[in-house]
Amino acid sequence: MFLKKAQNSPKTDEAQTQAVVQKLLNQIETGREAEVTKLCKEMDKYEGPILLDASDWEAAIKDVSEQTRRDIEYAHANVKAFAQKQRESITEFETEISPGVMAGQKVLPITTAGCYVPGGRYAHIASAIMTVTTARVAGVKTVIVASPARPGGGVAPAVLFAAKVCGADQVLCCGGVQAIASLKHGLFTNCPADVIVGPGNKYVAEAKRTLFGDIGIDMVAGPTESAVICDDSTDPEIAAVDMVSQAEHGPNSPCWVISTSERVAKACMQAILRQIALLPKEASEVAEAAWRDYGEVYLATDREDAVRQSDIYAPEHLEVHCEDLDWWAKNLQNYGSLFLGEETCITYGDKCSGPNHVLPTKGAARYTGGLNVFKFLKICSYQRMTKEANRELGGVAARISRFEGMEGHARAGDIRLAKYFPESQDKLLKEADAASVEHVAMYPSAKNGYPSAS
Repeated sequence: MFLKKAQNSPKTDEAQTQAVVQKLLNQIETGREAEVTKLCKEMDKYEGPILLDASDWEAAIKDVSEQTRRDIEYAHANVKAFAQKQRESITEFETEISPGVMAGQKVLPITTAGCYVPGGRYAHIASAIMTVTTARVAGVKTVIVASPARPGGGVAPAVLFAAKVCGADQVLCCGGVQAIASLKHGLFTNCPADVIVGPGNKYVAEAKRTLFGDIGIDMVAGPTESAVICDDSTDPEIAAVDMVSQAEHGPNSPCWVISTSERVAKACMQAILRQIALLPKEASEVAEAAWRDYGEVYLATDREDAVRQSDIYAPEHLEVHCEDLDWWAKNLQNYGSLFLGEETCITYGDKCSGPNHVLPTKGAARYTGGLNVFKFLKICSYQRMTKEANRELGGVAARISRFEGMEGHARAGDIRLAKYFPESQDKLLKEADAASVEHVAMYPSAKNGYPSAS
């Protein structure tokens, strides 16, 4: 049962968001670079260049502190190491499926990736690290970052340093729908993105969703979601801090507490309110709204019920502060990223531990995981075969095609049977259920002695 039920859901106001985003996408498709420039001036109060040139990039990062540089390099190394292991987990191969039938797999990187790095309330250094690094490890040829410019100041210098360290080729100083549209159309860069990745607010998420099909996307990564599963062993203060740490993302960021212990559940509720009040004023107001409107506390009857409720949420981030962590790891199914035990937390994953922090929201964890190298790779098959392999395979393909009513398909098998096996042509075509032979007349059988096609 619920001890606290949310007033809103992650899908609240979707229709209004869709209308706003579609209008902006239409404007940008028509107005191109000029429209993006105008929107950046109106929305972000930014009048500088949209495409950052090399000299301005270098000048912007020169004052990034040594400690910040080291921290970014540390996070980059961890994310790169994890992404490299992912890349190593999938390989190219060729195998003989049946005698004379060779089939294989090629792993091909996409040409251009667009990486969205949120700005606005916070400078999301980690999003630059997570997206650009992963694209580079995958072998993407061109990586373009888009990030909101601060009024009069351009993109945050630390974000620009992270983009450079991780291997970005170009940076667009714009955010929101105009950034996603610019990446899609190749505005300012003449390099249209094949795939656009990265987290963002509801407008960014909707823009990606709308454009999906024309471009690939990682997922619809909307406002941050977080959940924690508790039992009687949980320290409610730590669980509360972890939920509050995510509520500060935005006033529409859901936080869910699932507990098999009523004592711990109620203690978490009290601690969350206390921790929210201790945040700096702006962050406190945001977290308070998120918890008030989107926070829930579910009292589970047992751990199986806790798993059931968690899988219904399919949260972007899921912490487990319980005993018998292996049991939870085995039984939980729907989550973007799983944090097992009090010793780790969402913040570590968000910033620097290694696994990617671009994760599915709004229930998408039921069918997809987070950003990984595979989002930038095409797993493509190929095949080749001997003439002799056609003797069996050609007949099977023709018969299946005719059963489906696809005579044109069948004849692609017939013609090879006729060409490669003139001494058996009549028999093979009959076995392929060919009703006539006019379509293979240029390849006469040895039996009937027709002249060869020139």
